Amino acid sequence: MKYIIRSQKMDNTESIKDYIESKLNRLDKYFGESDNIEATVVTKLNGRLQTIEVTIPTKHFTLRNEETNEDLYAAIDTIVDKLERQIRKNKDKINARINKTFIKDFALDLEDEYEEDETIVKRKTVELKPIDEEEAIIQMNMLGHTFFVYKDVNTGNINVLYKRKDGNYGIIETE
Repeated sequence: MKYIIRSQKMDNTESIKDYIESKLNRLDKYFGESDNIEATVVTKLNGRLQTIEVTIPTKHFTLRNEETNEDLYAAIDTIVDKLERQIRKNKDKINARINKTFIKDFALDLEDEYEEDETIVKRKTVELKPIDEEEAIIQMNMLGHTFFVYKDVNTGNINVLYKRKDGNYGIIETE
């Protein structure tokens, strides 16, 4: 696996970078050709709290998680455990989906853009490729989000999938 390690409001020492790489190497066993996979790691400092965000886009899904802790090393350990748990939890669904139909690549622009407006603090651009509801649920769960915007493969419309408080899913369809 290749690594892009960036930091915001802090400096990553070589020992932190080495620790991140050695811990994330645990995930190599879950990817067939890990040499073609590029993990983006962002570390952030917010007061005393340190956050690590890991995004791993693959050919079939995007794996993402974030962890905040006062100790960056503890956050790194926790996030690798979370990512591994996420892969194991969704492994059967992903394999069944890959075998059933080819999952389209999902691209996510990781560069944050901060606007002058006080209400918009983060802006992301996503590439919408046609997928079905089942694949949208898998993508949303892999990203760890509570909503997911996608283009429906059957209607061609832009839809929003969201997780309801009761644990079920809802879809907002556009015309």
